[in-house]
Amino acid sequence: MESISKVLAMSFGGYSLERILSAVITLLVCLLAVRLIMRAVEKLIGRIKQPNERLSRITVNFIKALLYLLTVIITAGSLGLNTSSITAIASVLTLGLTLATQDIMSNVAGGLVILSTHPFSIGDVIESDGTVGTVRDISLNHTRIETADGQIILLPNRSLSGSKIINYTTLGRRRIVLTIGASYDAPTEAVKSACLDAVSSTGGILDEPSPDVFLTAYGDSAIEYTVRCWASCTDYWDARNHLNEALRESFAKHGVEIPYNHLNVHILDRAVLGGQTGMVHQQIIHLRAGVRHPLRLEAGRVTGGGVQ
Repeated sequence: MESISKVLAMSFGGYSLERILSAVITLLVCLLAVRLIMRAVEKLIGRIKQPNERLSRITVNFIKALLYLLTVIITAGSLGLNTSSITAIASVLTLGLTLATQDIMSNVAGGLVILSTHPFSIGDVIESDGTVGTVRDISLNHTRIETADGQIILLPNRSLSGSKIINYTTLGRRRIVLTIGASYDAPTEAVKSACLDAVSSTGGILDEPSPDVFLTAYGDSAIEYTVRCWASCTDYWDARNHLNEALRESFAKHGVEIPYNHLNVHILDRAVLGGQTGMVHQQIIHLRAGVRHPLRLEAGRVTGGGVQ
């Protein structure tokens, strides 16, 4: 033991053999860690269907350079060198580079999180912050989704990885929520029966969870009812559109009126000029859904500004 202690106490260039061996072991461990980390990063990037080669290369090189810099600092510290100046310079350079590429690096970090945690895959129907669509591509910088009306939306990975995500494909079903107004004269049970008949006649609606109809609000001219049911992700839009049509037909079948806003406009065709007697024609126009429908024409005699 004494001989080993003497050997370890031997000095080479001002550094003991024990410290040199400790630095070498530290260096080897750090290099192994760098290799494993880089292999994991490259594996994550390899999951991208159509990667941005330039961005991927920059990301890999940046992470590799940062890891090697940390390796140098850790190894130098184990050797007993004063690394405060090196650490300060490295911190300033890293801070400056991070601030200059803050958005890009945040998106890249979010992309790596998404690729490693698998909250969704290409082809899944997801919802995030009110945006619903099918995932078409996952890159380091953003995730591309396609909405039901064909719009392509690019969601930054930094916001996507930190937001609430609903994966309807994984869930296996998607809820349909429709609101419809009924006349105050219509009994509640009749309206609910009409809604449930419309649901049962619509293809693609799931039996479980069972559909529900609720009275949800009292409007100025109608009572608002909400229909809730479920459909598979593939049948969602067809089922929703067909249910809209079925509700109108079912309301007509059950004699439930769907109120609509209307406006009566009174138009004077000829006015009284200079106290002379004239004819005033009054036309009542019924405005419905933006279409003018004349209902009737009334006439009266005007004498001295009054109508007779």
